[in-house]
Amino acid sequence: MPCTTILVGKNASYDGSTLVARNEDSSNGVFEPKRMRVVHPDEQPRVYTSVLSHLTVELPDNPMRYTSVPDVVPGHGIWAEAGFNELNVGMSATETLTTNERVRGADPLVDYVPAKAPVLLGHHFASIAGAGPINGPIQAALFGWVPVLLWILIGGVFIGAVQDFSALFVSVRNKGMSIGEVMEVHLNHKSKVMFSVFTWLVMLLVDAAFADIVAKTFYYVEGSTNNGSVATASLLFIPLAIAFGFLVYRRGVPLGISTVVGVALLCGCVAAGLAFPLNYGSVNFWRVVVFVYCGIASVTPVWILLQPRDYLNSFLLYFMIAAAVIGILGSNPTVILTPFNGFTVGNSMLFPTLFITVACGAVSGFHSLIASGTTSKQLSNEGDAKMIGYGGMLIECVLAVIALLCVGSLTTDGNYTEVAAAPATVFATAIAGFFTKMGLGEKAASIAFTVISLAVSAFCLTSLDTCCRLGRFTFQEFFTPAEGEKTPMQKTLTNKYVATIINLGMAALLCGAGYAKIWPLFGACNQLVSVPALMAAAVFMKRMSRNHKMFIVPMFFMAAASLFQLVLSFRNNVATIMAGGASLAAPIMQCIIIVPVFVLAIALLWEGCKALFGKETAKN
Repeated sequence: MPCTTILVGKNASYDGSTLVARNEDSSNGVFEPKRMRVVHPDEQPRVYTSVLSHLTVELPDNPMRYTSVPDVVPGHGIWAEAGFNELNVGMSATETLTTNERVRGADPLVDYVPAKAPVLLGHHFASIAGAGPINGPIQAALFGWVPVLLWILIGGVFIGAVQDFSALFVSVRNKGMSIGEVMEVHLNHKSKVMFSVFTWLVMLLVDAAFADIVAKTFYYVEGSTNNGSVATASLLFIPLAIAFGFLVYRRGVPLGISTVVGVALLCGCVAAGLAFPLNYGSVNFWRVVVFVYCGIASVTPVWILLQPRDYLNSFLLYFMIAAAVIGILGSNPTVILTPFNGFTVGNSMLFPTLFITVACGAVSGFHSLIASGTTSKQLSNEGDAKMIGYGGMLIECVLAVIALLCVGSLTTDGNYTEVAAAPATVFATAIAGFFTKMGLGEKAASIAFTVISLAVSAFCLTSLDTCCRLGRFTFQEFFTPAEGEKTPMQKTLTNKYVATIINLGMAALLCGAGYAKIWPLFGACNQLVSVPALMAAAVFMKRMSRNHKMFIVPMFFMAAASLFQLVLSFRNNVATIMAGGASLAAPIMQCIIIVPVFVLAIALLWEGCKALFGKETAKN
């Protein structure tokens, strides 16, 4: 049923009554009850913030008294789209975000623009991929290729893809809400607060780790052939993406034509990077550049930069996967890596290390934040959710399997420790070796190595700026009241520029420790985010009287693995602190983060269990 408002003035009704009726969209037949409310001038805010697009509009200083029919459930927002003011003028309104493309195109203030399915798949895939599906399987290969492959297939199909799709689906069915907002509506406000703090801490770790990784890919090292090229190509991507978004969304240029031209220019950016590398600047210089870029990207409408850039960048990843598949089929490499090295290798135990390390190749809680935080607000048709949410994760699984094959082909005696290079280098080196083995020559192998290195770096940056945007949203949501006017402090903290500066400033402080010292903690926290995401989906499905049991086992398994890893990380960091040393800032900082994350995760799990296993009746 469509959103419909009926307003009848007292002069038009039979008995002189003023009548107001209102219903809203519901694709699953669940409608929120309404209440009548009289809103006085002194109760009205002077700034309106859109629920979905987060657009902020200044309101008049002399408002009138009016009636409205907001939802009974306050966590949904006001949604008071119908009523009469004190001069008996009837009103009905809705956000142009959810109307047809002609109306959206005429509204210069719309932030999120629903995207065509291929564009959104590219944006979503680029945002969730990063370097995770490459780094994780290669690092986890120390246990042998059999357990890694099994976890990629089982975890990716039955947990990872289910989580990604369910997070997107639940967000769409709840008016584009993030996972935290869904928890507020279907659990309680306390759960939302805990989840907001929990995820914000996790995203600070993501921002810090990925910013350092990107900065070091831009930083020129003597003897390197690709660092300066990465910087040049990445910087050229930005104006190309802006031009692409403007032509597609504001000038109506067909997507097919824009894609052909955009990909051609993307290749030009890569060629320019190879020809004119930016071989200067310190690591700290590039860190500043990366954070400044992320700050701009965080407050810029997604159709201007993020959406088109991620779509174009996805072709780099598609090329990378295609090159890998061609190389594998053409060279028929032999995997010498040992199938299984045991349940304990060195100081690492198969459980939980394997299930934490593979990360994005099988399961990543970060994906649920992207699915509900940005992707759901750009979905033009709910039917596209399966292809984008579930399908995007399956593509990552394919990439993870390729990465595992790459590390397996580089060993000569089956020993993982023989491959000492960084995972991205291992991946690029292996694929370049496939091309050499096919007889295509050293030149083709060199180009393949460089382009693949560029692709990996580009996707690190893609994940970074998406996470910075989500961190800003989470910070704003935490200080946004369910209803009523914001306090002066809340107005300041929910300002998108202030929220961005605070978010990136704290990430920059963490970044100084370097990604190597942050990554172990990031892995555990990242996987732990999947627990409340699966829990929110289960609670929502239960309250809708739908099957929710498929989420239960994955939720508890990921909770056990992630919490166990946090305990191990805390123990190791405490041991480092007790031993003393030149620099204790990193282990102390990690211990400070581990404690609240662990406590909040347990508390969230408890709240979810009460809702899932309690006697609460289904929501009607």
